[in-house]
Amino acid sequence: MQKRKLGNSGLEVSALGLGCMGMSFGYGSPRDKQEMIALIRTAVERGLTFFDTAEVYGPFINEELVGEALAPLRNKVVIATKFGFNTNIDPRNPKPGESALNSRPEHIKVVAEASLKRLKTDHIDLFYQHRVDPEVPIEEVAGAVKELIQAGKVKHFGLSEAGVRTIRRAHAVQPVTALQSEYSLWWRKPEDEIIPTLEELGIGLVPYSPLGKGFLTGKIEANATFSSDDFRSKLPRFAPEALKANQELIELLLKISAAKKASPAQIALSWLLAQKPWIVPIPGTTKQSRLDENIGAVTINLTADDLREINNSAEKVKIEGARYPEAVEKMTGL
Repeated sequence: MQKRKLGNSGLEVSALGLGCMGMSFGYGSPRDKQEMIALIRTAVERGLTFFDTAEVYGPFINEELVGEALAPLRNKVVIATKFGFNTNIDPRNPKPGESALNSRPEHIKVVAEASLKRLKTDHIDLFYQHRVDPEVPIEEVAGAVKELIQAGKVKHFGLSEAGVRTIRRAHAVQPVTALQSEYSLWWRKPEDEIIPTLEELGIGLVPYSPLGKGFLTGKIEANATFSSDDFRSKLPRFAPEALKANQELIELLLKISAAKKASPAQIALSWLLAQKPWIVPIPGTTKQSRLDENIGAVTINLTADDLREINNSAEKVKIEGARYPEAVEKMTGL
């Protein structure tokens, strides 16, 4: 497995990470714990060293899963987790007067201690602010994480879905190692301002949903429906009319993948890897076959002509549907 460094931080990880959220949260009922532990450990055997979780996934049970799976392999892996939510409030449907966000410095430190216990470790390799909290100056957030780093409880500071101004302000207090934000062939907004800023400051990019929450695998049909406990059932981009309209992007991926003797998912991931050497996507899966398929993307070589063809064709596709409901989208800085 190839390795990459996240910006100028020196933090080296496998070129592809594993997003663990869907094993416990977001896509229906939690999967069998022992099966997911086996899958995570198989990922390590396959060369993956970068694993992503968060306290809010569950809440809590995903961190517990990742902690148990990786405890015997702790010296071989990099674990990223996140703070920034009141876990007793549904961020998708807060009641009037409630805020799902909480990045107060005292809360960050409580979350760090609890995450360390669930992850069965004495340090968090990469600690992200999950979403920017407008009620707490980002300087205070960065300062709280800086204290955790000085105490040896955290190694690196990250942000998620932060805007350019927030990134710069945070970075001035405590260097930001990585920004985790959605980025893929069907969400390219980070290219406007975020990616140039990260390059300037020497910050890595960790794209979540690099396969468009499953859409870019080509396995989601235009007439697909989702159960009420699958969060895609609430996303405008997965509404029936949007799914039909967005099949044009899948047709493009199918054409390229056929020429390369690869899968659409592999082309989508290899396209991301080709954008910058400090980009490390974290596709999630609950299946061994998909894990192997995703890892195969690292060996695919897209030429300059391939990338030009993909970009030129993708620019002609008008993606339909917002990526999140309005209340959730407001939590992003993009």
